[in-house]
Amino acid sequence: MADDFATSVEMGLQLTKRIYYGKNAPKPLVMEKKSSTTLPTALMVYAVVTDPSIVDNPDIPSYQPYVHGRCDPPALIPLDMQGIGMEVDCYMDTAFVTVNGTWRVHCVASSRYCDCRIAVPMGEQGSVLGVEIETPSRSYSTLLIESNDTKDASLIANAKDGFLLKRQIYTLKVPQVTGGSILSIKVSWSQKILYQDGQFSLNIPFSFPWYVNPVEKLSCKKERIRLNVNFGMGAEILCESSSHPFKETRRLVGSLGFLYENEVRAWSMNDLSFSYKVHSSEIIGSVLRNSPSMLDFDQREMFCFYLYPPTVNTRKVFRKEVVYVVDISASMQGRPLENVKDALLAALSKLSPADTFNIIAFNGKSLLFSSSMVPAGKESIGKSIQWIDQNFVAEGSTDISLPLNQAMEMLSKNGDSIPLVFLITDGSVGDEREICEALRGLLMKRGLNAPRISTFGIGLYCNHYFLQMLAQIGRGHYDAAYDLDSIGSRLERLLNDTSSVILADLRIEALENLDSFELYPCYLPDVLSSRPLIVSGRFIGTCPDSVKVSGTLSDSSNFVVDVKVQKAKDFPLERIFARRQIETITANAWFSGSKQLEEMVVKLSLQTGVPSEYTNLVLVENKKEKQTSKLEPVDEKASDHVNIKKIIYLRALGVGFGNLNATMDNLPVEAAEPNFNGASEMVFATASSLCGKLCDCCCCMCFIQFCSRINDRCAVTLTQLCTALACFGCINFCCEVCGECN
Repeated sequence: MADDFATSVEMGLQLTKRIYYGKNAPKPLVMEKKSSTTLPTALMVYAVVTDPSIVDNPDIPSYQPYVHGRCDPPALIPLDMQGIGMEVDCYMDTAFVTVNGTWRVHCVASSRYCDCRIAVPMGEQGSVLGVEIETPSRSYSTLLIESNDTKDASLIANAKDGFLLKRQIYTLKVPQVTGGSILSIKVSWSQKILYQDGQFSLNIPFSFPWYVNPVEKLSCKKERIRLNVNFGMGAEILCESSSHPFKETRRLVGSLGFLYENEVRAWSMNDLSFSYKVHSSEIIGSVLRNSPSMLDFDQREMFCFYLYPPTVNTRKVFRKEVVYVVDISASMQGRPLENVKDALLAALSKLSPADTFNIIAFNGKSLLFSSSMVPAGKESIGKSIQWIDQNFVAEGSTDISLPLNQAMEMLSKNGDSIPLVFLITDGSVGDEREICEALRGLLMKRGLNAPRISTFGIGLYCNHYFLQMLAQIGRGHYDAAYDLDSIGSRLERLLNDTSSVILADLRIEALENLDSFELYPCYLPDVLSSRPLIVSGRFIGTCPDSVKVSGTLSDSSNFVVDVKVQKAKDFPLERIFARRQIETITANAWFSGSKQLEEMVVKLSLQTGVPSEYTNLVLVENKKEKQTSKLEPVDEKASDHVNIKKIIYLRALGVGFGNLNATMDNLPVEAAEPNFNGASEMVFATASSLCGKLCDCCCCMCFIQFCSRINDRCAVTLTQLCTALACFGCINFCCEVCGECN
């Protein structure tokens, strides 16, 4: 789907050659044109063009020859950006981002109109929170509704718009905007702040391509970014690096404020990156508590508990016993398995000689590198690499239970070692609840000596809530890659980070004695040298002024620290932890089948604005004249009545609960991506090949309307014909294929 989007943008850029700016028009600013990409790297707005004849300068009509035919798939023309501003609030490991901007429909004649598509690239683990749009005649805003609370559930099931490209770029369409109009757009989302090498690193997409700079206005434009950092405890924040020249506007203990404001000739071509650290030679932590608001459906007290590893290496990492359990079913063929192999080889190379390891490859059966754990010496790692090359062959079905049980039986905690299991899969299986139940019983029986289980899901066919539940039960960690490009980097980061345990078997003694105590996740993971431990929860009772935290260090000695309990000031705990709580409760709801937990997810989602598996975003349209309070849901194709608020249903943003049929059919990861334009692959390929051969003359473009039921032979014939005609250079070729091709 991302490739389809990029192709549509390329077609749109070709169409912009029709736009006439006058005899003495200034030349457009072209900066790093060769390195620009057609996938959005910042908030972008596009004109959706199906009829190429509407493309024109709304201020200076060019009176070009009429162009017959249609763009199928529709072309996407990037709109001129008139202004941009961003506000960022950082709390712990979460950033809340709000971007405001204005765009002009500079490419459509003033007497015509088109749909406009908004694309919002978000940073690490981004979650869209809201979109507001203003046009001259209408305003739009997104709203969360309960998925089951609709008169016609088919409207949600059949929704065509509002989806994620690569699970990172949210896009939706604004209908019928007149040429020359100004669009004002405000978008909010949350994203994760990464922690690496003792510092927090924030990266927000803010790199605009050269072609969004208006051609007719070369005067200076103003960019503005406001950035606030609130660490949550009384510690000095040290700034490390920044992509933009910020000025410090506020400095308090544990809190900083910055402002970047600049007049520019061209919009920013760099993402916003900002890194900072809190210097500490020891493990530090705190408990923040807050009372719920009157509107909160859950009136229990809120708290969060966190421990940060030292920024200098003062604590020794535990010796490891690691078993890598890797899916090699047929659906992993090609890039998925190659990326997993690369990440696994990188992880093996970083094992200490004191560590032990094993590898289990599984499909319908399991293949063991060794019948027992192997010391991580050069010789054994060399043999494992040869074994991986020979046995990592993608074929067969998927069976997770057998290899997972084999891994658990191999491991036992002995003194200063930490047993670790890494499960990597792209599939879903029918006995997932039974696997969780059996492992929970086994882990409870073995207690603190039980292995830690970390999971990694690939694509949308695996059940990510099953994998999250396994990680919760196993006191491990979970991550996922939804597209091929991110598998290697994300998996390598998970394998490296979760192997660096410096404090194990954690207990928070005072909180466990409260009248009611609920923790997300339900089991405390270990403290890692590579990432902070942050958990949240609810409680009833009198919270003490400090709590005692205890654990075990790598030399088997006890670690005890008294952590202060502080009242959270200007710290929106319910917003910061909304997404992780929703995911944790959803995993528990899936595992237990509890409708009560599902209802809890719905309430939390509606209260915080974070989408979930049981809620859906809709786009509410308001006409600016004769507004009433009446709210009536209608289909996208329904007539546009004057005094009715119109609801456009959008696609669900959840990842779902796995796809057993796709797993059994061994469908590849990329097959889960819906078709962006709804056209057949053969037809799309034909349009793409034609578009690539368009000449630079703006009046010589060729467009073909392809029948929705064109057969393969006809498509191939058309492709060959268009290619041959394009070879003659500048040809006025305008044709329309209509009717049905048999």
